[in-house]
Amino acid sequence: MRLKKLSAIVAACAATATGMLVSGAVAQASPAGDCPSLYVVAVPGTWETSTKADKQPTPGMLAQVTDRLGGANIRSDYVTYAATAFPWEGDVYGASKKQATDNARGMLEAMQQRCAGTRFAIIGYSQGADAAGDLASEIGTGTSTIRPEKIAGVGLLSDPRRSETDALIGPRVSGNGAGGPRLGGFGWISDRTVTFCAPGDLYCSTERTDFVTRLAGAAAVNSDPGSSDSPNYVPEVGAIWQDLLGAGGIPTLQNQLSEQANGQRVDQLEQFYGSGVHQSYWHYTVDAAGNTPGTWLAGWLRAKA
Repeated sequence: MRLKKLSAIVAACAATATGMLVSGAVAQASPAGDCPSLYVVAVPGTWETSTKADKQPTPGMLAQVTDRLGGANIRSDYVTYAATAFPWEGDVYGASKKQATDNARGMLEAMQQRCAGTRFAIIGYSQGADAAGDLASEIGTGTSTIRPEKIAGVGLLSDPRRSETDALIGPRVSGNGAGGPRLGGFGWISDRTVTFCAPGDLYCSTERTDFVTRLAGAAAVNSDPGSSDSPNYVPEVGAIWQDLLGAGGIPTLQNQLSEQANGQRVDQLEQFYGSGVHQSYWHYTVDAAGNTPGTWLAGWLRAKA
């Protein structure tokens, strides 16, 4: 019975950790002689785009950034991908996120080949931030075909893999993303990578002591059966296990799976979904000037063009 209860709770928390996905479709490379100084690849969130012919992508949360990047020196393209989270939608979260990461990488590779002098920016929201952040980590740690010096900036909104050590713009929030921080961080591009997390957004702000959600989140972000895209899965789960041992081990996890704890978790999730905080980035202010994440990023990227 305890195993069944653990499976049910992990599944529910995995749905929480995977609720928002990215979008991804490969863009056409710039024509010869028409290379922008800055190329922005935007990865939208779950259900904001699709690869299905009967579903048209919408601008989504990142429109607040890209709509303000007009000008001859900046080009922005959206990634198209499955943007699904659950098996009955076609692709589980991990597979959908991998598609977004692969498509975004392909767009940058095409531009890098065509326009040697063009610099890049990568932005993402929710699952899109998950995919964009993974790509940025790949570039910054030297395992990508994209050269780190090409990256002008990376902006992540509600990143499910946010780390406490990432450069946070806005009020301080506790914990890490529900999927756990990326091993190795952003490497050589850490100084050009910023993140945004509204207080109360459980996708990007999960307490380190919430081991049920952390385990569910790790399972969700790596839920791509047969893929070799998650080489850090074992060490990431190992890090959670070490933290759990330091906090009391299996008895601590059992206490977090008690009937009372499960009831409290359900109440917390209901409050979270009902609050709309995950969709609040349209108007959530991050500085004294009244900037939202979108307007802050737009100004930051325009200055880099």
